[in-house]
Amino acid sequence: MILWLAELLEGQFSWLNLFGYQTFRAIMAALTALFFSLLLGPWFIRKLQIKQIGQQVRDFGPESHLIKQGTPTMGGAMILTVIIMTTLLWSNLTNEYVWLCLYVLFGFGLVGWLDDYRKLVLKDSAGLAARWKYLLQSLFGVTAVVYLYCYGDDSISTQLVLPLISDFDWHLGWLTVPLGYFVIVGSSNAVNLTDGLDGLAIMPTVLVGSALGVFAYVSGHAQFSEYLLIPFIPGTGEMTIFCAAMAGAGLGFLWFNTYPAQVFMGDVGALALGAALGLVAFITRQEFVFFVMGGVFVMETVSVILQVASFKLLGRRIFRMAPIHHHFELKGWAEPKVIVRFWIISIILVLVGLASLKVR
Repeated sequence: MILWLAELLEGQFSWLNLFGYQTFRAIMAALTALFFSLLLGPWFIRKLQIKQIGQQVRDFGPESHLIKQGTPTMGGAMILTVIIMTTLLWSNLTNEYVWLCLYVLFGFGLVGWLDDYRKLVLKDSAGLAARWKYLLQSLFGVTAVVYLYCYGDDSISTQLVLPLISDFDWHLGWLTVPLGYFVIVGSSNAVNLTDGLDGLAIMPTVLVGSALGVFAYVSGHAQFSEYLLIPFIPGTGEMTIFCAAMAGAGLGFLWFNTYPAQVFMGDVGALALGAALGLVAFITRQEFVFFVMGGVFVMETVSVILQVASFKLLGRRIFRMAPIHHHFELKGWAEPKVIVRFWIISIILVLVGLASLKVR
């Protein structure tokens, strides 16, 4: 919206040309989202407290989590609201990738909201039935991927890009649809599994989202993409604004979500943010780099898979509790120690992913 106004008035005020730069609008989007989050946070938390929408702690979870009982949840609704507002404010609204990101963010957020609403408001401990949750996730994920497959540039949208290899040229054809589905839906559920400690999921989301914003920017820039030997995908630069809004909103939420948390994001935030990260990675053809940068999410997911498989096949558990962050808690690590160490791992992996831009 601001870009449209700037273009409308730039004939009278030459300094408005500044708003044409994606980097400037990305910085402003991050700051705007951060400001909105800090402004709305206290009001949103009070509303959740008044409506008694609080965390329900599992009986078989770590005993240290009992103090979290009743902590306001569904704070992810604030994150999504801020991201959508900021993106509409600072991005180019004629860009199809922007609207696709908002579609996936809202769609998966709706699925998470239905799950949270059933658990926290209707007091149904089972929440949204698993079959309905995955069906709705599949609906939003597949429609986004099919749209990209049908209306994208075939030479780019089906290309498989491998990090560290510049001359690899393999096109997946229709197989790009299941790949995109697994990236988006898998990422959505991986972030949701990670969201078990105060600030544990939101900081890696901010870090990975910021890095994906860099990939989106260079992919949409002809000279940068040619120099860095990555696919040039016109229009992806505008997703930098979306990623910046996600990072700013995430940092603002972390202000209230840091240990000891005043609010949790719930499924409404975790499912939506994970899906949004997966979509940006898929559009920019950086699925493998995303797998590395999101290593904390991968580690949490794999720990659950291994735990369930081991118990069903061998009758014993590999970890004291899954996801793996609970395993370290039960080993005696204080919650802040687990959180910060996982953050450090995430920073390292994101730096490795960014380094792959130059090593081709």
